[in-house]
Amino acid sequence: MSTSAAGDTHPESVGEKLLRIWNRCEKLPMGKRLFSLILGITIPYTGSIRGRVEHLEPGHAVVVLPDRRRVRNHLNSVHAIALANMAELSTGLAMISGLPSGANAILVGLNVSYEKKARGELRAECRCVVPDAKTRQEVAIDTAIIDEAGDIVTRATATWLVGPK
Repeated sequence: MSTSAAGDTHPESVGEKLLRIWNRCEKLPMGKRLFSLILGITIPYTGSIRGRVEHLEPGHAVVVLPDRRRVRNHLNSVHAIALANMAELSTGLAMISGLPSGANAILVGLNVSYEKKARGELRAECRCVVPDAKTRQEVAIDTAIIDEAGDIVTRATATWLVGPK
């Protein structure tokens, strides 16, 4: 439970819980890795790529994917679905971290384009306006994944259904 300025209590939203855990972890040595591990345990499929959350605040998330064999394909580049997973994670964290108590979100679409073979450490940065979630609505959120050279390897638009629970 959270307490508002007026002293009222309300159930903690998923976004508030994410930010509370993030704010505690990021101050610790290896805290970003700890937060990312907790996130991966909580959401096992997302955890399968072992991405690392580098920044989190309402409307802004940065996720880094180290280059490892476990996310590569037969062409020795990062697998398309690992990139899609990274796009979903960055958009979801940016948007959900700002949702108020009583709101919910679920991914209903993901449009991904692959611009270049993805190799090396990758970075997905998402900035978005967090919807008010007072009414059920679809929200399209864009992200791009860049490689170490600064080239865009993947562009994605995630469509989230957001609204009251």
